[in-house]
Amino acid sequence: MPSNHSTSELLHLADQIRQLGLALGFQQLGISAADTGQHEARLEHWLDAGYQGEMQWMASHGSKRARPAELVPGTQRVISVRMDYLPADSAMAKRLGQPDIAYISRYALGRDYHKLMRRRLQQLAEQIQALIGPFGYRAFVDSAPVMERGLANQAGLGWIGKNTMLLNRHAGSYFFLGELFTDLPLPIDQAYQEEHCGRCTACLDKCPTQAFVSPQVLDARRCISYLTIELKGSIPEDLRPMMGNRVFGCDDCQLVCPWNRFAKPTNEPDFSPRHDLDQASLVSLFRWDEQTFLSNTEGSPIRRIGHERWLRNLAVGLGNASSSIVVLEALKGRLSHPSELVREHVIWALARHGVVLEA
Repeated sequence: MPSNHSTSELLHLADQIRQLGLALGFQQLGISAADTGQHEARLEHWLDAGYQGEMQWMASHGSKRARPAELVPGTQRVISVRMDYLPADSAMAKRLGQPDIAYISRYALGRDYHKLMRRRLQQLAEQIQALIGPFGYRAFVDSAPVMERGLANQAGLGWIGKNTMLLNRHAGSYFFLGELFTDLPLPIDQAYQEEHCGRCTACLDKCPTQAFVSPQVLDARRCISYLTIELKGSIPEDLRPMMGNRVFGCDDCQLVCPWNRFAKPTNEPDFSPRHDLDQASLVSLFRWDEQTFLSNTEGSPIRRIGHERWLRNLAVGLGNASSSIVVLEALKGRLSHPSELVREHVIWALARHGVVLEA
């Protein structure tokens, strides 16, 4: 786009971009400078404390994570979008109260959001191009060193809550974020300065593993999402009983957030639960062999952890389940699994049910 466009033309283009975004299924779109503001310093303090655990990628790109123009030279603006993902009947609290049913974070029940949202962002860029001609851009969806929540905050999409999630007064926090880095000199939206958590500490108090060090500070090493998805090795024994039936991610800090009363069900069919993952028993999922796992998680964010860690997580869930013949038989059936990681967690689970194996 020629640099001599008037302010009014750029304002009109920004309005057009917003309308295009809504038509593509994004619930909100905001524009910020290529700057994360105070969020860069917060990230540095967090990394210095070692709260990232094994997630070395959080620190491996230096300042690029907080400075979009260093990641993509020429970036002047960041277009941030959000897309709701909550299934219509998520039954979260009910499932958490059923110890023999597997609890899977609601964002992971359907198809992988990365591809869907990146495709929509690509379409958005192509539609902008149809309006103004060629311009520089690059789309991101949780796929590169990008401070998504910080940028979304700068673009006016919400504030960072005490649970570290981006919160929106009209939509809660059950949404995905994506970005379009661009060299267009678009007018920017006002950063979201207010903070509406008030004196509420529900998310901090209800965290099953007490992973919050303080408001807006999460020790990922204790977070169930980290333990079940990012951690590659053995789950610390002292945290296993606290995990309950949560076998892929955790929604507790969102579930208790009062602002999620305003969360709206998604209209995206791809985010609907597949293979009854919103109500499957721990035993049934534990019985999946590797081929079944790969088949049933095709196009799903769950596939990234692999079958071995899937069984590890389910073994912990079964250790916390009610004692029954079917649970014990399922666990014993994995005692000869070739993975030492799986066997270790199975032995722990059996011991939780009073079955102590001879050395």
